[in-house]
Amino acid sequence: MLPSEIIQSAPPSQRLHLILLGVENVAASIGFYESLGWQKSSTGNDGFAKFDLGGYALCLLSRQAFARDAMEPTAEGTGFPGIGLVYLARTPDEVARVLARAEASGGLIVKPATKTDWGVAGYFKDPDGHLFEVNFEDGWVLDADHKLLVDSVA
Repeated sequence: MLPSEIIQSAPPSQRLHLILLGVENVAASIGFYESLGWQKSSTGNDGFAKFDLGGYALCLLSRQAFARDAMEPTAEGTGFPGIGLVYLARTPDEVARVLARAEASGGLIVKPATKTDWGVAGYFKDPDGHLFEVNFEDGWVLDADHKLLVDSVA
């Protein structure tokens, strides 16, 4: 294909399939997520773990392997990453329960469950410093299987 043909070809579908997290110790990170109650897929391996999130997956691999694959000069980084992963709680009370479980599993609470103008929210970091928000807002619509209905408004 010529470059102009590539540009004019069909665009990719509007979805993401994997969330990759570079971690210091894959086995330790697996333990953290399993302690949250998540089930690891049997289709991974010692260096690449997968957790099914209902049609997409959270994947763990070493920071070094991730940086090498992405052709980054170093696996080290500092400062605010500018990205967070969000769990939408079903009820306001669930926010505190999820945060407590994350802390008991080895996570660090960076903002406890706090009433906001739009609901209740708090943040924790996993053992590798990845930022998670646990959020309840009346405006988000979830189906019976706890899947987000993006184009629906409460």
